[in-house]
Amino acid sequence: MSKVAIFGNAGGGKSRLAARLAELTGLPLFALDAIKYRAGGGEIPDAEYGAIHAELLARDNWIIDGFGTLESTWDRLGRADTLVYVDLPLFLHFWWVTKRLVTGFLVAPQGWPENSPIWKSSLNSYRVIRLCHRYLTPEYRRYVANAAATKRVHHLRSSAEMRAFLAAVRQERTGAGQGGA
Repeated sequence: MSKVAIFGNAGGGKSRLAARLAELTGLPLFALDAIKYRAGGGEIPDAEYGAIHAELLARDNWIIDGFGTLESTWDRLGRADTLVYVDLPLFLHFWWVTKRLVTGFLVAPQGWPENSPIWKSSLNSYRVIRLCHRYLTPEYRRYVANAAATKRVHHLRSSAEMRAFLAAVRQERTGAGQGGA
């Protein structure tokens, strides 16, 4: 596990999962929301984003969390050796975006740029959840099913599976540090 792509629908806990995975593995974490959006919520130009994304993919090690653009997503998934697909029940995505909206007025959401417009961003997330579920989720599911033959794939379908994934990584790292597999 050296190039990890964490992806899925909005509000699925990807940023929190990515941060915890980075802590466990020591791999550098890159949150695409913090790269693609400027402080205050404005987007950087596509060419600038594309250049930054290409630089990230050229590195030897990374965890990349988020969407970015459709083109960059498929490129990233192709170059990753490990795919972590967060595919929770639809109602959880809506619930967690709502929780992020409420708590976001007190604490900035993890992986978001400074001074992001929490209300506007949350409304956009609600819209994205429906679109992603309808159009991207079936594509993501096909992709991870096919990629399992050549990549390490973790298709996480619940918060319990997310916790179990992190526990397995922790155990793998602890065992490897003690001369185990």
